[in-house]
Amino acid sequence: MAGLAKRADLAWRKIPAIMPGGAGSGQSLITAAYRPVASLRRAALRRTLGDMSDMTIDLADQAATEALARRVAACARMGDTIALSGEMGVGKSVFARAFLRYLSDDPMLEVPSPTFSLVQIYDTPKGAVAHFDLWRLGGPDDLHELGWDELQGGIMLVEWPDRAGDELPADSLRITLRHGVSDAARVAHIEGWGGRP
Repeated sequence: MAGLAKRADLAWRKIPAIMPGGAGSGQSLITAAYRPVASLRRAALRRTLGDMSDMTIDLADQAATEALARRVAACARMGDTIALSGEMGVGKSVFARAFLRYLSDDPMLEVPSPTFSLVQIYDTPKGAVAHFDLWRLGGPDDLHELGWDELQGGIMLVEWPDRAGDELPADSLRITLRHGVSDAARVAHIEGWGGRP
């Protein structure tokens, strides 16, 4: 397990090296940072996440949280649910914005928080992506009014997933964010998708 954790830690530190474009390429840093990775590199990203069944990753700053979101987005498939937990102010919205911008292939995509609407649906090249914020949900029974069952055919990103109760798919990728050693740092605990190709 220590070897796997070390390998993953090193992989996360190399995020700028796997992004196409970047400094000196004539692209703005924002465009270069959100441009989708080449197909061969996507396969490598899938293998990296596929090996994770229970892993903790230190994220040095907001850029590292965004990079993690892009990696998860690159691996997401139709029918997947990503359950995103953590207290207020820990970076769930940062993660969600980077995740949705990557899937939409739009680095400037407006990503409003669905705190009041409870769900926002995005049409992406991979298919429909539903971003849920269940903070204000009355209870799991209210999910059906939001189209929960129908939206499970696409990709679902769910903030405050504990409010979904037993309705949350058992095979969800669970990501819990918490504060790290500095004000900007975060720690991500990831569970699920173990052994996935």
